[in-house]
Amino acid sequence: MTKSIVWGWAKTLRPGRAKPSSRYRNHVFAQVKPTSHTRIDFGFALGNMKATGRLIDTGGFAKKDHITHPIPIGQPQEIDDEVRHWLERAHEMDT
Repeated sequence: MTKSIVWGWAKTLRPGRAKPSSRYRNHVFAQVKPTSHTRIDFGFALGNMKATGRLIDTGGFAKKDHITHPIPIGQPQEIDDEVRHWLERAHEMDT
């Protein structure tokens, strides 16, 4: 199943085994990862960017991971303007 979500530009949410990823032009720039029964991590491909706000620097850039900065989400209302900002930023960095 593929579900499309539009936030000013086309992107597709494609479920994988356990982690749906946001894809644009066959590049992954964000990932939704279940971390527990009550929380998901919304991860972003932000390279060597300094973590600010709710972003967490996992050290992924140094480990050559593509998804480098997650934001933990425990409630749907936590997907707010900050999450949208980082999603758009990750998309811009990928294009």
